Amino acid sequence: EDQSAAKAERAPIQARAVFVAQLLLNLTTMSTQARGLQNFISDLRNAKGKEDEKKRVDKELANIRKNFTPKGGKLAEDGSNPNLTSYSRKKYVWKLVYIHILGYDVDFGHAEVMVLLRSSNYSEKNVGYTALSLLMKGDDPVMSSVRSTMVKDLTVPTPAGGKKSAPTDAAQCLALCATANISGLELIQSLHTEVLQTLVAKSSSAHVKKKAALCLLRLVRTSAKVISGREFAPQVAQLLQDRHLGVLTSSMSLLYGLASQAPNEYESLIPYAVHILGMLVLKKACAREYLYYRTPSPWLQIKLLKFLQLYPHALNTDKEEKKDANGGGTHVSQLTSIISKILTETDVSDSINKSNADHAILFEAVNLIVCWGSSGPAQLRDGAMKLLG
Repeated sequence: EDQSAAKAERAPIQARAVFVAQLLLNLTTMSTQARGLQNFISDLRNAKGKEDEKKRVDKELANIRKNFTPKGGKLAEDGSNPNLTSYSRKKYVWKLVYIHILGYDVDFGHAEVMVLLRSSNYSEKNVGYTALSLLMKGDDPVMSSVRSTMVKDLTVPTPAGGKKSAPTDAAQCLALCATANISGLELIQSLHTEVLQTLVAKSSSAHVKKKAALCLLRLVRTSAKVISGREFAPQVAQLLQDRHLGVLTSSMSLLYGLASQAPNEYESLIPYAVHILGMLVLKKACAREYLYYRTPSPWLQIKLLKFLQLYPHALNTDKEEKKDANGGGTHVSQLTSIISKILTETDVSDSINKSNADHAILFEAVNLIVCWGSSGPAQLRDGAMKLLG
C-alpha cells in the first residue's frame, strides 16, 4: 500500500516533467521564429546574477502589461486587447510561460490566453493550451468559461487551420494534455465523462486513444470515484482487443491503475491480458516499430505481468475446474506456457539494452510465480528458485 501511494504521488510529478520537457521544445521552436522571444531568453541566460535576471523579468512584465492594454483603453468583451496581432499575442504569452517556468509569479494575461485557446488556428491553440496548463488552476474563476471550449475540442474533432495543416485530432490531443495537467477536483469531475467518451469512441484515432487513456488514469489517481469498475470493465475489454500496440500499452497503464484500487472489479479481464501476452511471447506478433532489440514490446509485457500479479489466486484449482466446465479455462494453460517460455528462454545477450529488457520481463515473471505461491505449478516454482539461487 505504501508503494502504491508513493507511485500515485510521483505520477503527477512525472507527468508534469514530461509536459515541461515538451514545453521547452515548443519554446525552442518558437524562439527561432520570434526574434523578441529569442532575445529575451538570451538576456536571461546571460544575466550575471539573480538580481539582474529579476530586473530583466520585471522590465519584460511591464512591457507585456503595456502591450496587453489597448492604446485607446477599450478592451474587447472578453477583456483582451483586440489590436494585438496573432504573432504578438503568441510571443507575449510564450514569454509569460517562460517567466512562470523560471519561478516568477504571473497573475495577468488570462484573457489573451483565452483568445488563443478559442482560436481555430493550431499554432494559436497550441500556445493557448500550454499557457492554460501552466498559468491557471482548476479552481480559477476563468476556468468556467474554458470548459465549453475544452468539451468542444474533445468531442468534436475538427482540422486546425494555419499555414501548415494540422491533423484532424490535433485539438483533441491538446485538450487531453491540458486536462491531465490542470489541477482541480471540480474540473476533473466536469470533464471525466468527455475524456471517457473520447477514449471509447470508435471514431477516435489511435493517437487520441493513447492520450485519453493516460489522461483518464491521471484523473482517476486524483479522484478514484469518477469511474465505476463494474460499468467500465466491458469498455476496457474492448480497448484490450485493439490491434494497435500503442493503444494496448496505454490501456494497460490505465487498467493497472484501476485494478490496483479495485482488483475484484477487473478480474474478468485476466483472459484478455493473457491473450495479449501470448501473442507477444509465444507468437512474437509485434509491429516493427514496437520491437526493442528484437524483443516484442517489453514495456507492454511488463505491464501485463504486473497486472496479473494483482490476482495471486488466478490459477486456483477449483476456479480452473469451473472455468474449464464452461469452456473458458484455456487461458490458464496458456499462461503457464508463457511463463515457462520466459523462464527457460531468457539468456544474457551481447547487447546490454536487450539483456536489460529481457531480464526486466523475467523479473516480473518470477514475481508472478512468487505471487501464485503454492497454487502455481511446481515446475515453474522450481525454475524460479533455480534462477534466484
